[in-house]
Amino acid sequence: MSAPASPSATPVTIDAEPLPRQEEVLTDEALAFLGELHHRFTPRRNELLARRGERRAEIARTSTLDFLPETAAVREDDSWRVAEAPPALTDRRVEITGPTDRKMTINALNSGARVWLADFEDASAPTWENVIQGQLNLTDAYERRIDFTDERTGKSYALKPQEELATAVVRPRGWHLDERHLRAADGTPLPGALVDFGLYFFHNAQRLIALGKGPYFYLPKTESHLEARLWNEVFTFAQEYVGIPHGTIRATVLIETITAAYEMEEILYELREHASGLNAGRWDYLFSIVKNFRDGGRKFVLPDRNAVTMTAPFMRAYTELLVRTCHKRGAHAIGGMAAFIPSRRDAEVNKVAFAKVKDDKDREARDGFDGSWVAHPDLVPIALESFDAVLGEKPNQKDRLREDVSVAAGDLIAIDSLDAEPTFDGLRNAVQVGIRYIEAWLRGLGAVAIFNLMEDAATAEISRSQIWQWINAGVEVERDGATVLVTRELAREVAAEELAAIRAEVGEEAFTAGRWQQAHDLLLTVSLDDDYADFLTLPAYEQLVG
Repeated sequence: MSAPASPSATPVTIDAEPLPRQEEVLTDEALAFLGELHHRFTPRRNELLARRGERRAEIARTSTLDFLPETAAVREDDSWRVAEAPPALTDRRVEITGPTDRKMTINALNSGARVWLADFEDASAPTWENVIQGQLNLTDAYERRIDFTDERTGKSYALKPQEELATAVVRPRGWHLDERHLRAADGTPLPGALVDFGLYFFHNAQRLIALGKGPYFYLPKTESHLEARLWNEVFTFAQEYVGIPHGTIRATVLIETITAAYEMEEILYELREHASGLNAGRWDYLFSIVKNFRDGGRKFVLPDRNAVTMTAPFMRAYTELLVRTCHKRGAHAIGGMAAFIPSRRDAEVNKVAFAKVKDDKDREARDGFDGSWVAHPDLVPIALESFDAVLGEKPNQKDRLREDVSVAAGDLIAIDSLDAEPTFDGLRNAVQVGIRYIEAWLRGLGAVAIFNLMEDAATAEISRSQIWQWINAGVEVERDGATVLVTRELAREVAAEELAAIRAEVGEEAFTAGRWQQAHDLLLTVSLDDDYADFLTLPAYEQLVG
């Protein structure tokens, strides 16, 4: 299956307590492949991470962004297209997202969605067990040996027939995250992105081809076309290494950073032989705006996160540009997340939420998206109905070129075009959700139901970023009829109140057994420090057990 490692290959050592069946994933051959990936591509990864910092400094100096003059020829050349979608990715009208634990693997594949985003990134806390078990679960699913019974509930889970299963598209970790349990000879950790990609690809590429599919990926946190170029180089090498045709890998890039929004065409161009589409996220995109324009003053201050819907003018500019760009180049445009988690006890809550989900998916389908995301199987039929109404028997609507769309550079960062202001309730919600999510993440959970919404790491990022931004921009809010300044002291006061409320809610025993104080402290650290942490998950990973 594999070519022999070259003499320059980097030996990879395992720095973790062995897990059951770990040897099936970390074979000598697989580790040799990871060593090759690390040797060839980590140096360039490091250069591109340094480039992110340089670009951020330039944005801090200018408070603006524009389309790149040096790549104008790529945008102006109407002749190029991405590769034609393989049959398994032609119809993507509904995609379900979730981590790769055993129960989710079965439920997602069985959900009725066309695609499952199998997530090693924001919906998965990168404990060693999650990293290794997730790989085993995917392979077990392809081998149809994943049936199991939940010991707690007694409920049995089994896969439907192969032809009824969703197509898995794996999301590895972003370029910025390392995997501390796998190290090169010099002690440096391997990039988590290369570990997640490499293990899945090495073990499953041939299996997937035999099933009439292929190794398909979602690429997160991309900030430039140069980062997409690096992924393309990784794909080219990997396919040659295991001896499968060039172009077998397909990748959908999440446009979830503000800098990538200015390079959509260039990103597709760099990946054109492996590209299958772009996706319009939400929370990570807003997080990226705050992170990059945090020094830009009040004109870049976001209001409460729930007030920033996809109909906000600057968000409309982003999504409409994405649809136009994708269809111009023959790629799929995939819409955002419906994160609602249905209540088993409150039918009225469900009725209201389902109506909002339907409105959101109707809008995406009308705007020209070829598919969209949901976080729960109960939402699959709602999203299907919206896209079926527009697509009918067509697998997608890439023929809708949206030539009516015209987006100027300033439209994407016209944050002050939104008629909404920060509120005290918004501050409290950011603290509430931030503590609750981080506590679960520190226990190894990446996808967490909070207040009837499925939240992932992007939720915590936008929450702590807004607290930081409001403090540093001198935002004022109304509290009990009085105008108050959002300060570090106010944030600490609210956080203490929320921690006490959680203690009363869950009880002393559960509070003590959890990571609540630790989560509270970490949220305040990344929200109040003068030095803004690029990613919450970097300091959080240092505290993650397992």
